[in-house]
Amino acid sequence: MATDRYTHGHHESVLRSHTWRTADNSAAYLLAHLHPGQQLLDVGCGPGTLTVDLATRVAPGAVTAVDNAGAVLDIARATVERAGATNVTVQDADVYALPFPDDRFDVVHAHQVLQHRADPVAALVEMRRVCRPGGLVAARDGDYPAMAWHPADPGLDRWLEVYLAVARTNAAEPAAGRHLLAWSRAAGFREVTPSASAWCFATPADREWWGGAWADRITQSSVAEQAMAAGHADRAELEAIATAWRRWISDPDGWFAVVHGEVLCRP
Repeated sequence: MATDRYTHGHHESVLRSHTWRTADNSAAYLLAHLHPGQQLLDVGCGPGTLTVDLATRVAPGAVTAVDNAGAVLDIARATVERAGATNVTVQDADVYALPFPDDRFDVVHAHQVLQHRADPVAALVEMRRVCRPGGLVAARDGDYPAMAWHPADPGLDRWLEVYLAVARTNAAEPAAGRHLLAWSRAAGFREVTPSASAWCFATPADREWWGGAWADRITQSSVAEQAMAAGHADRAELEAIATAWRRWISDPDGWFAVVHGEVLCRP
C-alpha cells in the first residue's frame, strides 16, 4: 500500500483556503449530474465546506465525508453541525482501503486529493470499487506548473520551484490536473470525460486573500517545514518568497490563474 505525506498540512493558512471552496467554485463540472436522493462519498473532505454544499444538491440522499487526518475531521464535523447538514456523516478512512462494500455510492467525489497521493491510480481503483454500476467518480486537481500570474516576479518563480520540489520529495504529483485522464484510464474506467477550469484572483480582495494565504503558508505551514527539512530552501529564502507574494498583492495589475484538470468517470 502506498504511503502518503500531505504536503500542505492543516495550518490555519491552509484551512483558510480550503474553507473558501464551494460547489459552484470547485465542482461546477459535476453539478449537472447531482440529483436529490443520491448517495455521495466525498473523499478527502478536509474542513467540510465543500461537502455540505454538495449535500444540499443530493438531499435527502446521504453524504459520507472521509479524510484520514484526525484534526481536520473535527473541523469537518463542526462545519456539518453549523450548517445543519443532517444528511452528512463524517468518518476517518484511507482512500486506498475505503471501509465500504462494493457498489455502495452513486457518486464518489475527490477535490484536490489525487495530487497528494503516491499512487493515484490505486486511489482511483478503490474509488471505482465503491461506485455502483452506472454511477460516477468525479475528480478535480490543480496543475501547479500550469499556473500563471502577472506581473513576472523572480520571487514567485522561486515559490513554484520550492513547492514543486517539496511535493515531489513526498512522491506526489503537483501537475496532477494534466494526468487525471491517463490515471483514470489506467484505473480501468470504461468512460472518462475530461475537462478543465480555473480559479482567477485579480481583484484587490482576491489578491489579499490568495496572496496572503500563500505568504503565510510558505513560511508557517508544513510546506515551509518540509522545504527546510529537505534542503529545498532556508528560512531567509522562504521569507523572501512571502515578500514577493505581498508585492503581488499590492500591485493593482496583479493577476493569478489556478488551472485545474477534471474527470467524470463511469465504472
